Amino acid sequence: MNNKIIITGISGFVGKSLKEYLESQFEISGVSREKSRSIFSYGELSGKLFSEYGTIIHLAGKAHDLKNVSDDEEYFIANTELTKELFDKFLESKSETFIFMSSVKAVADEVEKVLTEEAQPNPITAYGKSKLAAEKYILGKKLPKNKRVYILRPCMIHGPNNKGNLNLLYSFVSKGIPYPFGRYENKRSFLSVNNLCFVIEGLIKNKNVVSGVYHIADDQPISTKELVINIGEAINKKVLIVNTPKFVINLLGKIGNIIPFPISTEKIHKLTSNYVVSNKKIKQAIGKKMPLAVEEGIQLTIKSFNI
Repeated sequence: MNNKIIITGISGFVGKSLKEYLESQFEISGVSREKSRSIFSYGELSGKLFSEYGTIIHLAGKAHDLKNVSDDEEYFIANTELTKELFDKFLESKSETFIFMSSVKAVADEVEKVLTEEAQPNPITAYGKSKLAAEKYILGKKLPKNKRVYILRPCMIHGPNNKGNLNLLYSFVSKGIPYPFGRYENKRSFLSVNNLCFVIEGLIKNKNVVSGVYHIADDQPISTKELVINIGEAINKKVLIVNTPKFVINLLGKIGNIIPFPISTEKIHKLTSNYVVSNKKIKQAIGKKMPLAVEEGIQLTIKSFNI
């Protein structure tokens, strides 16, 4: 097996974590927008260069802009066109494995039950649409018998020194602010970066895993209420859960839509809605369970911010 791996987006949170996770077993090179030692600019990539590497892991792209200030075109340039260019070069090369980091947002922005790979994609945002367009391009190409391609759709990724969307909840707990949404019962899936790295390692090593689309999530979803309690345990802070009537919460959200306020209708929805992602297919494919339980992963992340 060719032990060389090239990672695009190696300077990002996932890229750095993946390099650290794999570098004791593989020879890792990186690609980013900046040119430095062992890091190439995108324009220098070629099929010939790719042939030096057994595995190409494509993480680079434009992340979901939570402030909604980015132009739609930026997403399609970074997430679709770049992926198409790199995948074509992979097909021309002698490289064996291509791993593309897509997103569950390429399928759905809201989930009623459990999101599986069989769900019909219907993204709403430009981010989701750009990721889906890249997926369709990859899946539309004929794959030589000696090559493997994996499209990974992770849910919300977090890890040490990167809280992601846990930021608001961490702020609540660390400042001792009571959590007001105790009446809401919901479930959401999260993904520890350690579990993501574990999956990618499994895909590289196990050549029997069939090419295709795989959803990536921790083994169990968690309610926002349970998540807040877990954060409190991580930083040794007592958490006060308040069962505020839902009509009061909705009223406060509407006020927050108009004037500066800690919560708004959108924030309430994000904190209290369901988004459960199935990881059954990927676990069956690699034949292993995730090494970290969701609670363990959350605590590792939060403790890194309380040092």
